[in-house]
Amino acid sequence: MMTRALSTSFLSLSRFLVRHTYFIKRTVTTTMTSSSEEQAKTQIPMEKRDDLLAKRFIGLEKNIWIEFAALAVEHKAVNVGQGFIDYAPPQYLIDFYKETLNDPNILLHQYTRGFGHRRLVEGIANVYSPFFNRKIDPLNEILITGGAYPSLFNAFHGFLNHDDEAILIEPFFDCYEPMVRSAGAIPRCIALKPTPESTKAEVSSSADWVLDKKELESLFNSRTRLIIINTPNNPIGKVFTLEELEHIASLCQKYNVICVSDEVYEWITYDSNKKHIRIATLPNMWERTITIGSAGKTFSSTGLKLGWTIGPKHLIRSCQICHQDCVYTCATLSQEVVARCFEYELKRLNSPECYFNSIPSEFIDKRDKLVQALKECGMKPIVPDGGYFVLADFSQIAGDKFQSDSEAMKDFKFVRYLTKEKQLATIPVSGFYTADHRHLSENYVRFCFAKKDETLDKAIEILKKFKKE
Repeated sequence: MMTRALSTSFLSLSRFLVRHTYFIKRTVTTTMTSSSEEQAKTQIPMEKRDDLLAKRFIGLEKNIWIEFAALAVEHKAVNVGQGFIDYAPPQYLIDFYKETLNDPNILLHQYTRGFGHRRLVEGIANVYSPFFNRKIDPLNEILITGGAYPSLFNAFHGFLNHDDEAILIEPFFDCYEPMVRSAGAIPRCIALKPTPESTKAEVSSSADWVLDKKELESLFNSRTRLIIINTPNNPIGKVFTLEELEHIASLCQKYNVICVSDEVYEWITYDSNKKHIRIATLPNMWERTITIGSAGKTFSSTGLKLGWTIGPKHLIRSCQICHQDCVYTCATLSQEVVARCFEYELKRLNSPECYFNSIPSEFIDKRDKLVQALKECGMKPIVPDGGYFVLADFSQIAGDKFQSDSEAMKDFKFVRYLTKEKQLATIPVSGFYTADHRHLSENYVRFCFAKKDETLDKAIEILKKFKKE
């Protein structure tokens, strides 16, 4: 019995030693390999290392604005691509800048409140409260940011967890997808699609681009954290209808989802029957919606680089936490200027002279002028109900000269050609789509008509010459 027991113990000991010897060898080997890799890494000059970019940004390196802004400058092109106005903003904004610079209050040259200059958040609350049908708390329900971009960044990084899902409606402003992915979340996308009849028309409307309701609901599930909408939409110019917003709102409530509403073009609509509707004003939506606005779009001065987020305290707090460890506080002087602009407009808010009410009349003639020129040169324009961009189908005038391939989409090739060879800068629309849906937009380019008449006339002349070739 004792011999058998000793034999069994010895066998167990042998197996133990074999297993652990293997484990030790594997650990040593792994450690040595890891050590070798680390050693090799330290020997590579910093400028030659290929692991410097954080992994969460890999795949997000390209940006259409970086490429095409530089291309326009390089070739001295007439720029009707980028969404900036090339003439002076309202005179009162310039006057307020001068007044603020000469203000004896020296603290205007120092840091201000991190979540928003007191005078500015109070001005925004006073202007927007009637539009949201509630008294907005300026200190807890408004966050001032360095433009709508950081407002979006705060929302995505303040709400999204790793592997959460965010629903994006295409086409969308191109930063949406990178921001969602950098937050560790998964974008789930649905594309607005033109009605079959509209694609055959020589001129169509942004209202012809619609969502499939069943397809939209199919994207919602237990992992859906938020949906972002953009109305009026960039680049199409679609103004979402009450019926469309009510459907989105019902899904947000059914699946308990946060709504991020990008409304930077809120004041720029052209049809009295298609006015901008704030989704946060729909029943039971205030408590789950944050609304993003832009001083650059509101006062036609994109260089202001100030934006704001409006929403309930419990949602704004998440955005504040992200903001305080990123931007922290925005430029005091600019905030003071914008505050004075809001106070000025508040006094005439319900009059036709109010800039918010008159700005569409500033752009509508420019829109119609460009639409007509695009039609005459053989393109098929989409007339926007909001914003200041026109999409145009260029397939009839391009023929087979430009085709999508593994290197580039058709619209990217066409835009590069126009910029380099014709000195006309536009923007390819497939840049506003994810890879799965880019084929839907390969025949479209985006034009901006918020330009002085001289700029539009030069662009139209180039288009006329292009048609004759």
